[in-house]
Amino acid sequence: MKTDRRRFLASLAALGLAGCEALSSQDWVLKLLGMGEYLNYKLHRLLIPNDKLAPEFSEADISPWFKPNGADDIPDIDYQMLVKRGFEGWKLEIGGMVDKPLSLSLAELRALPSRTQITRHDCVEGWSCIGKWQGVPLGELLKQAGLSPQANFIVFWCADLHGSDETPYYESIDLVDAFHPQTILAYQMNGKPLPVAHGAPLRLRVERQLGYKMAKYVMRIEAVESFAELGEGKGGYWEDKGYDWYAGI
Repeated sequence: MKTDRRRFLASLAALGLAGCEALSSQDWVLKLLGMGEYLNYKLHRLLIPNDKLAPEFSEADISPWFKPNGADDIPDIDYQMLVKRGFEGWKLEIGGMVDKPLSLSLAELRALPSRTQITRHDCVEGWSCIGKWQGVPLGELLKQAGLSPQANFIVFWCADLHGSDETPYYESIDLVDAFHPQTILAYQMNGKPLPVAHGAPLRLRVERQLGYKMAKYVMRIEAVESFAELGEGKGGYWEDKGYDWYAGI
C-alpha cells in the first residue's frame, strides 16, 4: 500500500513538473512573471530610500574564507599578461552617453578618493560571506564623465567570455544604484589588492543586490538609454538566461 502511494505521489509530481514546463513556454505566463519582477523593482524603489545603506560589519566579522562566485580566472592570453604585469598598461574606459569619456589606469583610480566598507555578499545559490572592500565610488566617476540626460542605465563590460560562442559577460544597474554611496569599483579586498579569483583588477560592489549583480573583471563602463539592443535585451549575462534583472535584497 505504501509503495502504491509513493508511486501515485511521484506521478502527481511528474505531472506537476510537466505542467510547469508547459506553462513556462506560454507568452502570458512570461509576461506575468515579467510584470511581477517590475512590480518588485518599483516597490523597492517606493519603500526603500535611495540612499539607505546595506548593513556594514566589523573587522571581527570578516569571513576567514570568501568563496569566489562565478569565474575564478580568465584564460584569455591578454588578460593573463595583464596579471603578470600587475595590470600595468590596463585602463578602465568609461563612455557611452557621457560628455567626457574617461580612460583611467589602476594607479589613477587608486589615487582618487575611496570608500572602504565591510559588507555581506549574499549569493543566489544560498551562501553568504563577509568581506572588506575598498574602491572608488562609481557615482564620482560618473560625475566626472558627465552623464547625458538620456542615460538611464550603467553597463559593465567584463573580461570573461562564456560558452562555445564566447559571449562577453556584462551586467547593468540603474542610476539609483549607480550613485548609491556603497556602490564602488573595488580594487582591494580585505586589505590586499583584489585577487584574480574575485575579479581583479576591478569588481563592482552594489551592496543592496544579490551577488550575481556584482560584475567581476570590469574592463569598460557604458552609459546607455536602454539595454534592449544588448545581448538578449534583459540587461545582463545571467538575466539573458532567466535571472531577474533587479535582485534587490
